[in-house]
Amino acid sequence: MAENTSKKEKSFFNKLHDKYRLVLMNDDTFEEKLSFRLTRFNVFIFFGTLVIFLVFATTYLIAFTPLREYIPGYADFNTRKVLRELNLKADSLQAELRSKDLYITNIRNIVEGRDFDEELFEPTDNQAFVEISELTRSREDSILRAQVESEIKFMGTMPDDPEGFEPQPMSQFFFFPPLNGIITNHFNPAQRHYGIDIVADTGEPIKATLDGTVIFSTWTLATGYTIGVQHANNLISVYKHNSNLLKAEGNFVKAGEVIAIIGESGTLSTGTHLHFELWFNGNPINPLDYIVF
Repeated sequence: MAENTSKKEKSFFNKLHDKYRLVLMNDDTFEEKLSFRLTRFNVFIFFGTLVIFLVFATTYLIAFTPLREYIPGYADFNTRKVLRELNLKADSLQAELRSKDLYITNIRNIVEGRDFDEELFEPTDNQAFVEISELTRSREDSILRAQVESEIKFMGTMPDDPEGFEPQPMSQFFFFPPLNGIITNHFNPAQRHYGIDIVADTGEPIKATLDGTVIFSTWTLATGYTIGVQHANNLISVYKHNSNLLKAEGNFVKAGEVIAIIGESGTLSTGTHLHFELWFNGNPINPLDYIVF
């Protein structure tokens, strides 16, 4: 019985090494073209090696080449990180744009005599805020602090407690008259006339009354070509009914610098003149109390 088993095992291993010939012949002429000497063992080794190679090649292509991004359901970690950063930037830009639009809208409401839009942007609850610890001061930071402190000393002393800081009184500002002419209509809040009307010749330049930044330079149906300048101390000056605007939003202007040309644009204009307004802390004030025309 044992001899029969050993013979079967021997015959099986012998068959693995039995040699065969694979011949490729011309079917018409029976001419031999190619021939291969094969064994079952060689065929098994060849196909086994081929399968292993294909498995490793496929794994390499999926793991280490950009082809993996074309596999359905697969997403690169770097791609997810970039998309998350872009999403956060888009949210920040949207919030900043909404805040700027609200600010410009309120300025235009002031110019046109409408009520404020009290909608304010509030960050979402899941928005994370990173607390920044105190950093060591660099040499450039010390120089900048010295320059800012010198400017503050020139404009007025700032106390150590920011909440106790009081802005400069209006009497400390030297206002430059925006236009030399004849005043035809005075400041009268009861009649919703929040400025003064100054008549002058056609083509006369209109100048900024103080240093500041142009916060709007636009045209409206009622006031025509209108320009507004944000000054220090929460002060805003507005110039209406111009024929031409010479400054754009965001431009910095000096006191006495030409910013517009007198005109009669807008439906509320009854002739060539400048309607000039001053707003302090969101309230209109009489320009004649501070400017000599």
